[in-house]
Amino acid sequence: MENSRKLLIGLVLGCILGLGGLTWFNGQIKEMPPGPEFLVRWDAMPFDRAVAILEERGVVRNAWVFSRYARLERKAVAVQGGTYAFRPGMSMAQIVQSLKTPLRQNVRIPEGWWIKRVAERLESKNVCTAKEYEELAAQPQAFQDSVDFPLPKGSLEGYLYPDTYDLPPMMGARAVILRQLQTFKKKVVDKVGEEGLARAVVLGSMVELEVAKDDERPRVAGVIENRIKKGMRLQIDATVLYALGEWKELGPGVVNTVQSPYNTYLHAGLPPGPIGSPSIKSIEAALKPEAHNYLFYVARPDRSHYFTSDYGSHLKAIAKARGEWRTAKEPDNL
Repeated sequence: MENSRKLLIGLVLGCILGLGGLTWFNGQIKEMPPGPEFLVRWDAMPFDRAVAILEERGVVRNAWVFSRYARLERKAVAVQGGTYAFRPGMSMAQIVQSLKTPLRQNVRIPEGWWIKRVAERLESKNVCTAKEYEELAAQPQAFQDSVDFPLPKGSLEGYLYPDTYDLPPMMGARAVILRQLQTFKKKVVDKVGEEGLARAVVLGSMVELEVAKDDERPRVAGVIENRIKKGMRLQIDATVLYALGEWKELGPGVVNTVQSPYNTYLHAGLPPGPIGSPSIKSIEAALKPEAHNYLFYVARPDRSHYFTSDYGSHLKAIAKARGEWRTAKEPDNL
């Protein structure tokens, strides 16, 4: 009888302890009080290490218990490198799901944009600061060992290929630039080679900003080459805008007041470097310009151009284009 009594007491105490342990365990995996969302940028790491960090940040109540529970549920996986979003108050299922899925963010870098404009967009998307991107883009030597084609001196302008990239928040400027250089290698260097490439990037950057229609890119490149051969100044507005560092409409006479080696109204020949990031189509046009006698072109409302070979014809083309622009701006055509 005494032994039966002791056994019963033992069973009761065991149940009490078991229930108490279960209650404690459940309490340790309960959600934390709600709080604001925050982002973290991590290298790849073990699940337990990530959970320990989340305990420090107030997202997980007990990292040891959380990890054990996740393993029992077969939900513990190694954490990939990337950017993650968390907030106190998330459920265990939400936390585990967030640990499995680093953030993604598509960021479009348009053709023709220069470094400063790209930097501002990256900062607006929380990818990196504009200052960090601009400073690193001014240090080509810091990236030369990471690529197998020659980089320019002084600036990576023109070599940071324009495209739509997956650039999550907090990615950092160095990672962005490396990805752009790798894309430049794949889409440009591997396709056209290195011979004459540096000059083609400069010329192509002007073609990119001057031309909207692909079939006109080689023609405009031909105009630029013809003017260079004749010692004529290129007089390309985009070079003045680059010198100013902002994209805006140029008022009368402004082009002759901007003192910069990039101002092709004041200086003959090509500018000292690219004025933006050209597409492969513009670079190919620069490498294979169309052979013709044109020296002038003027933009039309449909984004095409009139091309002429002498100044008199150019003036007539300007008058014709202005008439088209006036018609295009009339209320019935807007």
